[in-house]
Amino acid sequence: MSNSRSPRSSKAAGKVLDLPRAQLTHIDAGGRPAMVDVSAKAVTTRDATARVRVKFPVRVAEELHRNGLRSAKGGIIDTAIIAGTMAVKRTHELIPFCHPLPIEGCRITADWESDTALRIECSVRTTHRTGVEMEALTGASVAALTVYDMCKALSHRIVIGPLQLVSKHGGKRNVEPGK
Repeated sequence: MSNSRSPRSSKAAGKVLDLPRAQLTHIDAGGRPAMVDVSAKAVTTRDATARVRVKFPVRVAEELHRNGLRSAKGGIIDTAIIAGTMAVKRTHELIPFCHPLPIEGCRITADWESDTALRIECSVRTTHRTGVEMEALTGASVAALTVYDMCKALSHRIVIGPLQLVSKHGGKRNVEPGK
């Protein structure tokens, strides 16, 4: 069975995107995976924020509102913040080509976005040669997974997503919401 798509193509949002090899920073000239050499980059302050949603069935959301976001396992948000922060600091151990970074700041928040959806945001800051997008995305996702773990006794119909990068600053390219 053959794959008709080029290895440099990916399907996203129903469109096929052809990405030149030069844009794929974790591929060397021979087409092999490689960690990016950041030694020539300037040391700057860099920050990133990621967001994820956790959507609960109505019955579960009502229970969580009644119990102040506590489950039989304890404080849901406090546990999620601790887990997300730990994940931020260990991103380089989880994602193969991430550089270990000195994390100077990490803030995770969780607020009800609607009656049934919790919005989790993770903001990370460092002063280094590479950004912290992956750390922010990892922290937000692990915090959301922790919420799921804390609540799964109530339902397995909890939905996580979408997970997205909201903003990043300090590198070659800045990203802002809606741009």
